[in-house]
Amino acid sequence: MIDQIDHQWLKSFHCVYECLSFKQAAEFLGIPTSNVSRHIALLEEKLNARLLERTTRRISVTEAGEQLYSSTKPLTESLSDALQEVNKHACTPIGHLRILMPDIPILGQAVVTFCAENPLISISCDTSLSPRENLLDGFDVVLYFHRGKLEDSNWVVKELTRLPSVVVAAPSLLEQQNKPYRLSDLQTLPCISTLTAVNGTPWIFKTKEGKLTTVHVKSNFRVNSGFMAKSAALSGVGFAILPLDSCNAEIESGDLISVCLEQQPEDLVLYAFYAGRKHLAKKISAFLAHLEAALQ
Repeated sequence: MIDQIDHQWLKSFHCVYECLSFKQAAEFLGIPTSNVSRHIALLEEKLNARLLERTTRRISVTEAGEQLYSSTKPLTESLSDALQEVNKHACTPIGHLRILMPDIPILGQAVVTFCAENPLISISCDTSLSPRENLLDGFDVVLYFHRGKLEDSNWVVKELTRLPSVVVAAPSLLEQQNKPYRLSDLQTLPCISTLTAVNGTPWIFKTKEGKLTTVHVKSNFRVNSGFMAKSAALSGVGFAILPLDSCNAEIESGDLISVCLEQQPEDLVLYAFYAGRKHLAKKISAFLAHLEAALQ
C-alpha cells in the first residue's frame, strides 16, 4: 500500500495533528489550506479510515489517526535524516576518497593539504605513474600523465595542467653525436624514453597547426621516473624529452642544451579520470578544484 500513499499526504496529516488546525498547518507548510484538506481526504480514502473529526469549532484525532501518527512520524523523521545524510555527500566533502596517482611531490603535498582542510574526508592513496585500465576499478580519482591523444575510456576525463616540453641533451653527448635538426635524425640517436607511460618509445611532436607527429626513437634506457630521465640526460646517456619547468635551471646553467627541431614536443598533460558525470560526489569535485589551485 505504501506505493499508493503520497509522502506529502502524510506530511500534511502530521502537521494538522500537531497544530489541530488546517489553517495553521497550511501556513507552516506554505501551501493553501485547500491543499491540506485534500491531502487528508485522499489519505483517509486510501486507508478507508477516519483520521480526524472536524467540527465548526475544533478538530480532534480519531483512534485510527492516533495510530497512524505514532506509527509513521518516527519513520518519516528517520527517512528525512537518511536523505539529509546522503545529501551531505553532494554538498559537503565527506567520506572515503580513493586516489591513484604518480608519486610526485607537488601532487602528494596537494593530497596532504586537502586532507588537512577537510577533516570529514579519509584518504586512501596508491601511486603509479602509468596505471593499467584493468586496475582502475576501486578508485574514485585516477591522476595520469599523458602525451598525445587519449584512447577512448568509460571514465570522465578532466585536464588539470599542461606542461610545455623540450628535447634536451648534455654537452658531452652533443660532442659525441651529431646534433639533430629534424625529427628523422632522432631515429638513429640514443634516446631516453619511458618504460610504459606516455606510450613508451614513440616520441610525440606537434606542428604549429596542432597536428601530432609520432617518431619511433632508439632507446636503450627506459624508465618510469622523470627524476631518473633527467639524471640520465645530465650524464650524457641520451637525448630526452622533459617538461621545461623541470629542467629550466639546468638549461640556464648549461648543464643541458635545448635541441630545436622543426616541430616542438607535444605538451605533457596531467589528466584526472573519474567515474560519473552527473551528481558528482562533493569529495571528488572539491579534490579536483583543490588540485587545480595547487597546480597553478
